[in-house]
Amino acid sequence: MEYRTLGKTELNISRLGFGGIPIQRIDAEGTKVLMHQLKDAGINFIDSARGYTVSEEYLGYALEGIRDSFILATKSMARTKEAMAADIEKSLANFRTDYIELYQVHNPNMEQLDVVTGEGGALEALMEAKEAGKIGHIGITLHSADVFEKAIELDWVETVMFPYNIVEVQGEELIRKCQEKNIGFIDMKPMAGGAIDDKTLAMKFVLANDAVTTVIPGMADPEELVENLAAAQEMEGKGKDYEFSAEEAAAIAAVREKLGNAFCRRCGYCSPCSVGINIASVFTFAGYLERYDLADWAKDRYFAMPKNAGDCTQCGKCEPRCPYGLPIREMMKTVAEEFNK
Repeated sequence: MEYRTLGKTELNISRLGFGGIPIQRIDAEGTKVLMHQLKDAGINFIDSARGYTVSEEYLGYALEGIRDSFILATKSMARTKEAMAADIEKSLANFRTDYIELYQVHNPNMEQLDVVTGEGGALEALMEAKEAGKIGHIGITLHSADVFEKAIELDWVETVMFPYNIVEVQGEELIRKCQEKNIGFIDMKPMAGGAIDDKTLAMKFVLANDAVTTVIPGMADPEELVENLAAAQEMEGKGKDYEFSAEEAAAIAAVREKLGNAFCRRCGYCSPCSVGINIASVFTFAGYLERYDLADWAKDRYFAMPKNAGDCTQCGKCEPRCPYGLPIREMMKTVAEEFNK
């Protein structure tokens, strides 16, 4: 296993990490088996989130006896000091540990980032937890390139997590800037949320970028682990020196052609919706429904939104704002049919 230093944190982490969202579709015992397999493979970086229902809890159970072999990261949607402090304590309890190496602010928009960093904001709780030795480092996870650009100028940001894959390259220059600023870059959604069928090609594409510190595909069974390990081992020590074959280059182009005109990158430029639909979230939950085998999880969150695809009035105001020219109105119709609302 290849290891890299995670930017300013100086943590030595495996180039192939583990994304904890699919843990929700297995059980605690299955998670335990998987964690021991990760340990044997040399994977030492695990990412979860307060919002991933049972993920932290299952991981806490599964890591008993082998906790010291892993670097734990998790994240919270809390924006205020009080809410973040409560989430940190909950994460510690779930993980059955007294220390979490990396705690991240989970996907704030520009306005929420101001709340996080303002008086009484979540950053105060994170700083206090760091001072108390409950967490080691502070990072941020994002879906917006604009917020990404702002985040890397904030002195407290030690790591950034952002989607980067064959079809989502909008953050490529910012990923390079992370490397220049010694900010650790954690790549999420290397398979584009399961949209890319050739998982090995998807992994190799990401690992060919030396500015990516670690990549965290979601894994829930040993077959996924074996496949991702093979790709990581093939790319070990190569990075930007890897030359994609003509067949691989053609396959990358084909993936982009297939998904490029019908794939939401969650940049948020389409907002605001005239009737208040969170367009990016609608398409995110649809992706989990279609590709992640997390139907119940996706439906719970989809139907919890104040407005969903069925509320679309087909006004079309969102479409000119989309930098990728997505047919949002037609996509909304499709999602409404899939969720029956």
